[in-house]
Amino acid sequence: MAIADLRNVLHVFGGGEPDEEARRHLFKEAALMTLSRATSSDSNIQSVEVATVQRALRRLCEEEISEADIRVAARSELYERASIDKYLSKVGKNMPIEDRVELLNALADVIKADVRVSEREIEFFNMVAGALNITPAEVAGLAPDPA
Repeated sequence: MAIADLRNVLHVFGGGEPDEEARRHLFKEAALMTLSRATSSDSNIQSVEVATVQRALRRLCEEEISEADIRVAARSELYERASIDKYLSKVGKNMPIEDRVELLNALADVIKADVRVSEREIEFFNMVAGALNITPAEVAGLAPDPA
């Protein structure tokens, strides 16, 4: 199943509970959706951002995603049905903290790819972090030692 169809995101948003395989696929779909959407968060999709998304998805998901699929996901009508923060809030509950932090770090790489960071990109980053319920300590890799 191609991750570009976002089928598992829609299933979870509809109230379904994913199994372990579906959780992994859900992470891939959320990564595609979030990183692709980041390319258009400043209304100006740069080729370097799309290439950064492709590299991140190759690393995180072990999948090759075409530039066309990334551009489609960046402008998907999915966002007209419900906002991305609502999707990520729902999806994030099914993702371990390590996956959420990895996704947020990849998002930072995409935002910085064109060297210029806009206010809208910062707002998008902060919205994603909030929707995924990630604390600044978790982003920095800080966790208490197990007792």
